[in-house]
Amino acid sequence: MSISKQEYARRRKALMAMMEPNSIAILPSAKEKARSRDTEYPFRQDSDFHYLTGFDEPEAVLVLLPEREHGEYVMFCREKNPDKEIWDGYRAGPAGACEQYSADDAFPVDDIDEILPGLIEGRERMYYAMGRDPDFDRHVMEWVNRIRAKVRAGAIPPGEFLDLDHFLHDMRLFKSAAEIRLMAKAADISAQAHVRAMQTCKPGRFEYELEAEIHYLCALQGGRRPAYNSIVGGGKNACVLHYVSNDQKLKSGDLVLIDAGCEYELYASDITRTFPVSGKFTREQKAIYNIVLKAQLAAIEQIKPGNHWNAPHDASVRCIVEGLLELGLLKGKVDKIIEKESYKAFYMHRIGHWLGMDVHDVGDYKVDDEWRVLEPGMVMTVEPGIYIASDNRKVEAKWRGIGVRIEDDVVITKDGCSVLTEGVPKTPADIERLMAGKTQGTKTGRSKSKAQAKAKSAVKSRAKSKTAAKAKTKVKTSRTRLK
Repeated sequence: MSISKQEYARRRKALMAMMEPNSIAILPSAKEKARSRDTEYPFRQDSDFHYLTGFDEPEAVLVLLPEREHGEYVMFCREKNPDKEIWDGYRAGPAGACEQYSADDAFPVDDIDEILPGLIEGRERMYYAMGRDPDFDRHVMEWVNRIRAKVRAGAIPPGEFLDLDHFLHDMRLFKSAAEIRLMAKAADISAQAHVRAMQTCKPGRFEYELEAEIHYLCALQGGRRPAYNSIVGGGKNACVLHYVSNDQKLKSGDLVLIDAGCEYELYASDITRTFPVSGKFTREQKAIYNIVLKAQLAAIEQIKPGNHWNAPHDASVRCIVEGLLELGLLKGKVDKIIEKESYKAFYMHRIGHWLGMDVHDVGDYKVDDEWRVLEPGMVMTVEPGIYIASDNRKVEAKWRGIGVRIEDDVVITKDGCSVLTEGVPKTPADIERLMAGKTQGTKTGRSKSKAQAKAKSAVKSRAKSKTAAKAKTKVKTSRTRLK
């Protein structure tokens, strides 16, 4: 299961079709990063670079030149080196970039200073994400200035920079059928891992033990990398939104919140579940949990084509405000509380984010200062929560230290949406049954098959709107004149 060469080629063609005539696009790969002294983090390719090439080596540069006679897709990469490959592994080399990754032309990256200025010269516009990589920015300007210095000799430097991210990230927002299949696989693996964490949880274990259970099960099925730093917060730690210490002992009577998901073939999953350490919710825990669950289900009902991005958030806010009012944790009228945002003492974040190759994936949330309209092929998270700090003296002691978040990954289809992560129990009754050993968890394959069945309809139904969206994107592109 992976993205085909044909799909990578379609992506490049689609991007070049949005570029102005006589232009060039330049995109560097990710760099290897030092962890400490002479050890490095595992290499993870830049998502944009992988999206267009599938090439997973550092020290590479992609160049797209629409309508170039000798080939539109040019790659600069490391040369083959048998000695270094003994130590660090296989390199494709320029020949491999052409044979295995379909580049029309490829050169050693060490020769880029001599070759790339010649490819830039004569091109009126350059598409490049200025500001993302300051070191590479300097190289780009050095190449442009080298051409400028030869203007009297007839050289023509680019006269305009356009933001490559603007075009490319709008493309990435809409997932293909193949991408949704990969995301369904990542979701399926992570769902099974969350079930495993529930089954193995008990008082006296440490937060990091549940983290290990999740990482272990994900790795066994190919999800070897977490999509983000895992959060395992027991008791009051569940009220820290980005708690990652994961080093405290789990106590009977507390809840534990786990926000974790694997990355599969560079596509992320993102799941949060909250459950009782001892396997049984207290009355107060269940009351808060049911409000969050109701808010999440209300938000998911709002996820369908034609609704705007903020509709699910609005639905979740109203549910949480009404629930907290009923429990006496908020006071006043629903609309007034929403207007004044006093609910943010308990629910301070938004409903979710785009999901894809990055866990907080690319794509604008507003277009022309209006909330973006949801369309088939978009994937988002839905994650309402209530967090009552342990030192909150404005509430009764019985509520303090309760933190609940429930998160699922949702793909928008032609007639609504499909939950990719429904393989993890989320009603109190289902959670308690699982933790008591009475069930084996929801069949995660059901989530996967649903997503795969709806993937094609999601892609087909956006075909007409996609053309209009691209045209609109071209019109609103920000342009920066070179000084």
